[in-house]
Amino acid sequence: MQRIQDPSQSKVDILNNVRREVGRRFRNKNKAYLRAKIEELETNNKIQNIRDVYRGINDFKKGYQHRCNVVKDEKGDLVADSPSIVVRWRNYFSQLFNVHGVKDVGQAEIHTAEPLVPEPSASEVELAIENLKSHKSPGIDQIVAEPIKAGGRKICMEIHKLITSVWKKEKLPEEWTESIIVPIHKKGEKNRL
Repeated sequence: MQRIQDPSQSKVDILNNVRREVGRRFRNKNKAYLRAKIEELETNNKIQNIRDVYRGINDFKKGYQHRCNVVKDEKGDLVADSPSIVVRWRNYFSQLFNVHGVKDVGQAEIHTAEPLVPEPSASEVELAIENLKSHKSPGIDQIVAEPIKAGGRKICMEIHKLITSVWKKEKLPEEWTESIIVPIHKKGEKNRL
């Protein structure tokens, strides 16, 4: 909006009217948003979706939480564009997880006094599947625990075959070596890694 060069009464009145109209529109949008959220909470409550009811209530209690889309690079300068932020995170985790100077474990001969561990039994796999926690984030394959737990004996046997195959080959599939890292801010400056 242009700055008022000549503050005549008519221009001041026009500016005040525009401000009132903008404020009114923001209030109406906010009321509509809150109405929709309340209806969503009521719907979740009616269908007994307690998890989403509590999540919605917590969102209301917290209020608006802005996201920090700026990080500091190695020199302490702020980086704001997405590709540079991704590169910064990649470098940070690469330094954090890749320890240099350590011999490759595969090349070293490992001597141990422990006896050979037998391959996992079907009952162990079944017990592990039963103990999976529900409502957790999926991995890179986007498979959550609920359908695996609901799969019954058939899926347990297939997973047991897969694990036995990996156990005998002594080599993990390449896909199993990938992971998703989600940084969670704990304390201190949000833009410092």
